[in-house]
Amino acid sequence: MDALAHNPIIESYLDYLSAVRGFSENSIQSYEYDLILFFKFLKIRFNKVPKEMLFEKISYSDIDLPLLTQVQLIDLYAFLRFLSKERDNTDYGRSRKVSVLRSFFTYLCNKEHLLPHNPTDELENPKLPKHQPAYLSLEESKHLLDTIDGRNKTRDYAIITVLLNCGIRLSELTGIRINDIKEDTIRVTGKGDKQRTIYLNQAVLNALSDYLLLRKAENTIDIPWLFVSERKQQMSNRAVQHMVKKHIIKAGLDPDRISVHKLRHTAATLMYQYGHADIRSLQQILGHESVATTEIYTHLDNQSLYETIQNNPLASMQKKEDHNNKKS
Repeated sequence: MDALAHNPIIESYLDYLSAVRGFSENSIQSYEYDLILFFKFLKIRFNKVPKEMLFEKISYSDIDLPLLTQVQLIDLYAFLRFLSKERDNTDYGRSRKVSVLRSFFTYLCNKEHLLPHNPTDELENPKLPKHQPAYLSLEESKHLLDTIDGRNKTRDYAIITVLLNCGIRLSELTGIRINDIKEDTIRVTGKGDKQRTIYLNQAVLNALSDYLLLRKAENTIDIPWLFVSERKQQMSNRAVQHMVKKHIIKAGLDPDRISVHKLRHTAATLMYQYGHADIRSLQQILGHESVATTEIYTHLDNQSLYETIQNNPLASMQKKEDHNNKKS
């Protein structure tokens, strides 16, 4: 894409993502890429460019509010079909773009009040294949965290950060008290009232620090529970489940595939695949009685299995040449 081309509407939206919603630079670039694709598609859809023009040559700088006002639900579905047929987007890729479009048009309609209607109100996510594993990839996990928003953003971000990094159970999360946090560790109470200590990484420490500062500013720091509801009470399991589902949907992910428990599954999988955690360490972190239970979290994708075989120290060995055959 033309790095020199600009569109003031996209620029304004990206400024909002950065300044207000605190998106990372990588996420902002991803959103920009998706919107540029959409704007170029609109030029084709509304016959603003010759049919023979190469997609890469289409300018998007002149897309304005009057044209965006014309966008209807049928145009959005046409865009998703274009992504599938012409751009070879995966189901997740198209689902992510649905999330971007929802956020973009909601910004124009509800934040800036620049459009009379939101064409994404009835926009559905592409159906994801049932065979997809029930855990988030690293990319999906980052995307979920980047899209957390709303009046309880700081609390919700802290909760999901803890779930994705520590792999604790739902009941363990809601049972945490503020005094269970000691420097870089947290004490949780698992099944059978057994307690264990989990070390916290920097992402969790930062998220909890921001949340506790907010609690202090709101004069709720005296409430013993770590995570509290808007009614200033201990958050219930159901409230956390509802909150996580809301953000899963907002991120364009499948709420039927991903739940609070699947975030625990995700944490264990990421620790195993990227943190090189051994099975015994995972068992202790997750609080499993039997290591056999932990083994279900150690699935690897085909690429990991391939790399494991290729990295065998004997992989480069070759059969020595037979000297007798060589003489003959």
